[in-house]
Amino acid sequence: MSRRVEGRCSRNEINRRTTTSYLRPASAPAPGGGVALPPTPEKLQQSFDYGIWYALSLWPALNVACSNHWGGESTLDKKDWFAGAVSDLFTQRPDIEYEEVECFLLQVMQDEFDCNVEDETEVEVTKTIMALKKKLVEERDLTPFRELERRYKNRGQMKMNIQVVENEDDDDDDEEWEGFGDDQDDAMETDEAPQLVATPTMPKVKEEPEVDDDGFTKVQGKKKR
Repeated sequence: MSRRVEGRCSRNEINRRTTTSYLRPASAPAPGGGVALPPTPEKLQQSFDYGIWYALSLWPALNVACSNHWGGESTLDKKDWFAGAVSDLFTQRPDIEYEEVECFLLQVMQDEFDCNVEDETEVEVTKTIMALKKKLVEERDLTPFRELERRYKNRGQMKMNIQVVENEDDDDDDEEWEGFGDDQDDAMETDEAPQLVATPTMPKVKEEPEVDDDGFTKVQGKKKR
């Protein structure tokens, strides 16, 4: 089975996280009672990390890939790593552009889940993540994160209006017909029905010698063909 991604950018080098644990929120951070205190930088970063995980978990294409274990036996672990890789991407490049994030999402889906996303849903996922980052960094506002958390908890049975197409390589259909070979040409030139039974020939009738009145036998000349 092969799946094709029509790339819009060069291949990104994806390095797995080796020192940071997977970003799967064990439990949603609960808002404290009373007067809300400004979130700490650690709280903002944690909310961003968890928010990325929620955004990816709500992506129908990734849900299909995980449900069908396209990432192999470690599919669910790969989804957790995916969230961490996106978070690292923003840490390394705070001013990263929308299109670069979209390309990164597509590349991971292709490399890790053998999945070609052609419905452009990566655009919406990127917008969600970028909007989350903007609110957390610039406004220190946890509202977008809590909204993502609410959507994830209330997702129920996700309705996914997507189509999965499996591309199978078929070399026979792609080969160009080059006509018959020399042996086949010879066979066509001498292509006659085989004579299975010899055609019987009529036996020649021996002519009786003609005798004249004097008793001499006339000699018959050979007939010209």
